[in-house]
Amino acid sequence: MTHKYYADEPSFHVAVDCIIFGFEDGNLQVLFQHRNIEPFNGELTPMGGFVQEDETLDEAAYRVLTERTGIKDLFLEQLEAFGDINRDPGGRVISVAYYALLDKAHYDNKLLEKFNCKWVDANNLPTLYFDHMKMMKKAINRLQDKISYTPIALKLLPEEFTMSQIQKLYEAILDEKLDKRNFRKKVCEMPYFVKTGKIDKSCSKRGAAIYVFDYNMYQEHRDFHL
Repeated sequence: MTHKYYADEPSFHVAVDCIIFGFEDGNLQVLFQHRNIEPFNGELTPMGGFVQEDETLDEAAYRVLTERTGIKDLFLEQLEAFGDINRDPGGRVISVAYYALLDKAHYDNKLLEKFNCKWVDANNLPTLYFDHMKMMKKAINRLQDKISYTPIALKLLPEEFTMSQIQKLYEAILDEKLDKRNFRKKVCEMPYFVKTGKIDKSCSKRGAAIYVFDYNMYQEHRDFHL
C-alpha cells in the first residue's frame, strides 16, 4: 500500500526532452518532431514525453529514444533540469533534458513519416517554443565542450572514417573552420586512431586512408585532446 505522506504537497508533471544529434553532408543536425497536442500543436519540438510512474528519468529518456529512432544503446547523457514556473502554458511541467548522438546510417527514415519528424541543421534552427531553444543551446555548448577531451563526437560517424570526415564533423559541431595541418597532426598523435589499411577512393583518385577508433585502448588510458 502506498502511503500518502505528501498528500498536502503540490503535484505536477515531469517530462524528458531528448535532443538527438546526427551528422550528414558536413552538417550537424537535430531530430525534431511536429507536436500533435496543444499547446503549439503542429510546431517543431525535440523528442520528448512524460515520465511514467514506473519509470526512472533515464528509462523514460531511453524509451523516447528507442521509439523515435529504432536504435538501442545510443550515447545518451543528462543535460539539465528546466523548471521555470511558467515554462509550459499547458500546466506546471518540469522537464529534464538529455542529448543523444547517433550515426544516421543506422537511422530508419520510415520513422520520419511515422512520427512526423524531420532533421534540421543545428546551426540554422527554426523558431522553438517553451524553453526548447535554451535547451538546444545548452546541448550544443555541452557537445562543443566535451569533444575537446572525449571521443564522443565519433558516435556521429560510421565505425570506419577518414581524416576528412573527422575534421568536417568537428567543424560542424564547433561551427568554425579548422586548420587542416594542425588538426590532423593532433589526431595522428593519439594512438587510438588506427589505420585499417583500406583506402576510400570515392572523393579522389589517390584516395584517403580509412581509420577506426580503438575504444579499448582509450578506456585504458583516457587521454584525449583535440
